[in-house]
Amino acid sequence: MEKLLHQPALKLLAQALRTNIQQLFNIPFEESELYHQIVRAPDLSLGHFAFPCFPLAKMLKQAPPVIAQKLAEAGQFSPEIQSAKATGPYLNFILTEKFYGERILAPIISGDFLKAPLLKNPPATMIEYSQPNTHKELHVGHMRNLCLGNALIRLYRYTGHKVYAVTYPGDVGTHVAKCLWYMKKHITSGPPTEKKGAWLGELYSKANNLLEDEVGTPTEVANRQELTLILKQLEARQGEYFDLWLETREWSIQLMKDVYRWAEVEFDHWFWESEFDSSSLKLAHEYYKKGLYIESEGAIGMDLSQDGLGFCMIIKSDGTGLYATKDIALAQKKFKDYPIEKSIYIVDKRQAHHFKQVFKVLEKLDFPHAKDCYHLQYDFVELPSGAMSSRKGNIVPIMALIDQMQEKIKTDFLNKYLTEWTAEEIAQTATIIANGAIKYGMIRMDNSRKIVFEISEWLKLDGETGPYLQYVCARINSLFLKFPAEKLDQSDWSLLKNPREFALMVHLSMFNTIAVDATLLHKTPVLCGYLYDLGKLFNNFYAECSIGRLDDLKLKQARMALTYAVGTVMKQGLALLGIEAPARM
Repeated sequence: MEKLLHQPALKLLAQALRTNIQQLFNIPFEESELYHQIVRAPDLSLGHFAFPCFPLAKMLKQAPPVIAQKLAEAGQFSPEIQSAKATGPYLNFILTEKFYGERILAPIISGDFLKAPLLKNPPATMIEYSQPNTHKELHVGHMRNLCLGNALIRLYRYTGHKVYAVTYPGDVGTHVAKCLWYMKKHITSGPPTEKKGAWLGELYSKANNLLEDEVGTPTEVANRQELTLILKQLEARQGEYFDLWLETREWSIQLMKDVYRWAEVEFDHWFWESEFDSSSLKLAHEYYKKGLYIESEGAIGMDLSQDGLGFCMIIKSDGTGLYATKDIALAQKKFKDYPIEKSIYIVDKRQAHHFKQVFKVLEKLDFPHAKDCYHLQYDFVELPSGAMSSRKGNIVPIMALIDQMQEKIKTDFLNKYLTEWTAEEIAQTATIIANGAIKYGMIRMDNSRKIVFEISEWLKLDGETGPYLQYVCARINSLFLKFPAEKLDQSDWSLLKNPREFALMVHLSMFNTIAVDATLLHKTPVLCGYLYDLGKLFNNFYAECSIGRLDDLKLKQARMALTYAVGTVMKQGLALLGIEAPARM
């Protein structure tokens, strides 16, 4: 897979450089090699793009500034390149407003710019994300995984990948047994009529606290026996606890679907941990019989000590499996059932050692796609007061948080429109803004950094937030309601001469490059930062470059065309992050 030469400005400059370097220095270069060396200039007053002359200097054994000066003085460049000037070791280029209008703005307005092929033969990929447990309540901490996975799915598809979105909820295990035990032994009344999934999460927390309180008491042994009985019934798929599991599992699934519906997330397939209970153990025993696994202190697994990964336990001494047991079977099923070349697991950093072991075991089992499995890890979400824990019950349930945020948005921003907007539009806009605030807040930070969730900070309209970017779109929408414009792609581009206009046009030209970088690096902050800069550049332009008060109709049309292009790219960028832009706010 390689990046295609899709950026018009970089392609134009690479072609010009290739011709001039060949003529002046008799050095042949591939256009793609030069294309990828060109960077944005840090100071637009000196240039829009810059070519570093260090590689040429090494080949010619001359100082980089000397080479830059020779290219500037003797080079012959197309009329679309307004100037080529040497600045130290760099050759800086300024492109014409006509170039930006015809090659950037007009294609953005028509939609062609956002449909350009970006990668050559990208691999078909499966992205597994959002692995919540049933019988626990989804909380704000789960949203980082969900928002990151959703954004990467959208980026992968935009850049041309065939991608399968899958989830892998944990619907069996000790946490389920604890919840069912507490429900059966300590709840006398029936379940609530609504929000049953959230209620199960409360029961799990109460069960865990009670079991901890009874450690060291005469009931501890009885409790352990009860939990073991529950787990055996679930494994055997029969008994009163299995029947209760079937019923309550659906309550949790409904809660998951409610969250996914609100987040506008869809999966191509749902894998379930319970699907791999018996099949993964059977597979593990087959590998043991073949001598691929060994026995150690009653447990069965693989010795990875020579790889610095210790002993990977596959079957415990009591005969039960572990997460590794199931993940090994799951990895094989993914590549067997789907025509994929790459499998990405979005799971928090606590599982780094686990996945290193699993991938190494797959490699030693001669699984041909072991090298194509990748763990994309991230850090946690915390509250200002500290870490969250479903076990301890100190969480912020996501559905309750959503309700709280939407009410705050109505109170702080939207209720002033009660006499102008319908109640339905106010409610819908509050939902869109809350959605954007959570998603942007969850993916604007680097995966390696913790996130501290604070409602008031994430809802600000004057900082690096989702609502700030949504407001830029709303402002642009309001402009076109006041000043309708036609035939924007046929504007007189030569009138766009203000530095604020050039800053926007240069930035817009880089959108697809940023989208590709964000995808290949798996770093959504790359796109978030780009959109935030776009919002600031537009607000600077809007403050300095008049539109409404202009008497020059041709200049007004050109600036409206630029504004439309900004709105188009902003909406597309937000859409890649899974964020909708409200019509007004």
